[in-house]
Amino acid sequence: MQPTRQIKIGGRSPFSKTVTVGGGAPISVQSMTNTKTSDIPATIEQIRRLQTAGCDIVRIAVPDIESAAAIEKIKENIEIPLVADIHFDHKLALASMEHGADAIRINPGNIGDENKIRQVVTMAKSKEIPIRIGVNGGSLECDILERQDITLPEKLVMSATRHIEILEKLDFHSIAVSLKASNVTDTIAANRIMAEKFDYPFHLGVTEAGTPRFGLVKSAIGIGALLADGIGDTIRVSLTADPVEEIYAARLILQSLGLSPRRFEVIACPTCGRCNIDIISIANIVEDALLTRESKTPPIKSIKVAIMGCVVNGPGEARDADIGIAGGDGFAALFKNGEVVGKIPADQIVETLLNEVEKIV
Repeated sequence: MQPTRQIKIGGRSPFSKTVTVGGGAPISVQSMTNTKTSDIPATIEQIRRLQTAGCDIVRIAVPDIESAAAIEKIKENIEIPLVADIHFDHKLALASMEHGADAIRINPGNIGDENKIRQVVTMAKSKEIPIRIGVNGGSLECDILERQDITLPEKLVMSATRHIEILEKLDFHSIAVSLKASNVTDTIAANRIMAEKFDYPFHLGVTEAGTPRFGLVKSAIGIGALLADGIGDTIRVSLTADPVEEIYAARLILQSLGLSPRRFEVIACPTCGRCNIDIISIANIVEDALLTRESKTPPIKSIKVAIMGCVVNGPGEARDADIGIAGGDGFAALFKNGEVVGKIPADQIVETLLNEVEKIV
């Protein structure tokens, strides 16, 4: 797969860092707030939590002028780039850029006549603000949606192409593109087709993926399959949940594919009848603690932590782990690099293991 071109988002104020998207830059993680944007304190508080969790770029809804005006104050209190999500009204796009948005998400074909589009593009050019074209399966143009001779992935590509051509006609090329459907296979197919046609950076996601139970699985398959193909420059895991959960999920997807170089990795056995300690609780507590630790200060190198149910084969199955425990009857064996180095009483397993991880860090 050919490399995509690069765009830069952010850095437009003393408060905002710059994130490079595309062209071999590290894959960035995005989320979207679910607060009312006009509720400035609530929106700032949520974005700060997203930052702490490891969010690189945040998107906010801009349904009205009040929300657009709020961007200025929000930007003064956050560090990551902010994308304004605009539908239909070009005045909201203009106001968002005036008040400091680092990028905008629009579909130019949906915001009015050529004069309105030109106004948006002219301001975006003057302020060096990228535009993401976001095409969703549930909001296609009527003439495309009604076609019976092509598939949904082809419809998504047709719509995205139409919007890109509008911007290119106006000599605007600081573009990112996303093609999303709630169906995983349609999302994968659409992005594969699109990647053969354009070299703009790709924003990946499965839209309306659902609750964490279903949404994480659908997102991991859809986003993961495309990343494994070499497609994708920035990602959002859409979950019906606290947006912070999206960041944790995205980071885990990247880690699983070896695309996140600084991380903790927890492996754990599914347990069986030989297990005499509560592996499930231990694994969850340790994973939560390490995710929190990583969001604040990631380790310099990857550290693999193993939580195994028994001493029969625990150290052997997890011999490539930097550190781990294997359950016994009222205790756990502590092992490092496949070698047992001590025993831990059952009530001290979590505390001891986390302390040992800190020593490695």
